[in-house]
This record gives sequence, C-alpha cells and structure tokens, in this order.
Amino acid sequence: MLKNLKYLLLFYLISLNFSCSEYKNIPYYQDLNVPNYYEENINNYSQLKIQPGDILAINVSSVNPEAASVFNTSINRVNGSTENTPNNPVYGFKVNADGDLQLPLVGDMKVIGLTIDDISKQLTANLLPYLKSPIVNVRIVNFKISVLGDVLRPDVYTITNDHINVNEALGLAGDLNITAKRKNVLLVREINGKREYFVIDLTKKELFNSPYYYLKNNDILYIQPDKTKYGTVERSSKSIGLILTGLSVIAIVVSAILVQHHL
Repeated sequence: MLKNLKYLLLFYLISLNFSCSEYKNIPYYQDLNVPNYYEENINNYSQLKIQPGDILAINVSSVNPEAASVFNTSINRVNGSTENTPNNPVYGFKVNADGDLQLPLVGDMKVIGLTIDDISKQLTANLLPYLKSPIVNVRIVNFKISVLGDVLRPDVYTITNDHINVNEALGLAGDLNITAKRKNVLLVREINGKREYFVIDLTKKELFNSPYYYLKNNDILYIQPDKTKYGTVERSSKSIGLILTGLSVIAIVVSAILVQHHL
C-alpha cells in the first residue's frame, strides 16, 4: 500500500511540474519587468507608404466648392469611374502599377513611397492654380490585415485607422487560444515586389521596438497551434468514433435480439 502511495505522489509531482512548465509559455512579454511607472521613446513607428494597388479616398474643400466637388465624389469612383453597380463596386482613386494616381485637374501624380500626409501636401500645392485655399484630406480605404490560425476569430480585417500594431491585430481576432504557439508567430509581408517572412516572439518585450511591430497593408499574421491542439482534436475524433462504433454494436445486438424473439 505504501509503495502505491509513493508512485501516486511521484506521478502527482511530475504532473504538477509539467503543468508549471507549460504555463511558462503562456504569458506575453515575460522579460518585461515594469515598476510602478516606466516610459520609453517610440523609435520604430513610421507612417504607411503608398504602394501600387492602394485605393485612396480624397476629400477636397475650397472657397469654390463646385470646382472641388470632382474630388469629393472620389469615394464613389475608381480611376475616374462614377458608375456604381454590383458588378463594378467603387471605392476611391486606385494607385496603378506604375505608382501613379490619375486625378481630375492635375492629371497623373506619382505617389508610390509617399505617406498620406505627403500626398495631401503635394496635392494641395498642385491644386493651387485651380482652387482657392484648397484643404486636402487623404486616407487609405483598402487597408486590411489577415489574422489566421489558432485565434478565437481568424479573419481578414479592414482597418479604418492609418496604423495598427501586432497587439491590436490579435485583439481584433479575439486573442490567441491557450493552445497557440506564442514564440513563433509568422508575419508575412509583401512590399516593393518582394515577400518577407518574419517570426515574432510574443514572450519577448523586444517586439515593441521591432520594425515589424506596426503592421502594413495586406500583412498576414499566422498563429501556429501546438501539439496539444492536435492531441485534443485527435482524442475527440477517436472518442466520437468509439461512441459511434459502440452505438452501432448496440444497434446490431438489439436488432439480433428482436429478430430472435420474433422467431
């Protein structure tokens, strides 16, 4: 009896140690030791740079609003088309493959690599010959990110702001599930005709200063599940299979008994 108790205690200690070691992989930013107050400069944030395929909504106000109205319908047009049908949805001015915008009054305008603030200033200057005291506002209307894998709500998310970071993206997706791997979140980014892959470790505070902390248009975050997820699903599948098999056997036995009874 005493021997069995020893084995039981040993099993309990091993299980407890396993549980603790597993928990250590769960918290974010484990090496971030923050006192009651702490601050640091943000050196890794930069505004989004415009790329081919971006769609821009442009709003222009002026002392002569009639002349500015050709821009203010931009939310209802793509490349100058004002036709809004189910087969031809329209959103704004699209940056073409050469990095240009085709705009009323000013014609082609090179915008690739510029920020929305740069475009606002440049377009304001270009409109001075046509409009009196123009005020220009620009925003990207097709800014989206994808969060896939072991999160609560994997999906493609449209971003209405002009910036979003990794934490905010995971928050949109309902955060990582408990079975998600936190040390190798994959970020996929397409920029300047190339595809970049970067592995993010959510358990390290260095992410806050990473050039990949702030996301860009069309970024993909993929969160890989650990083996626990697979084991849980596999056990569930096997359990369902055993239950169905058991029910089938019971049904066969009952049918045989009923047939024998009638005979």
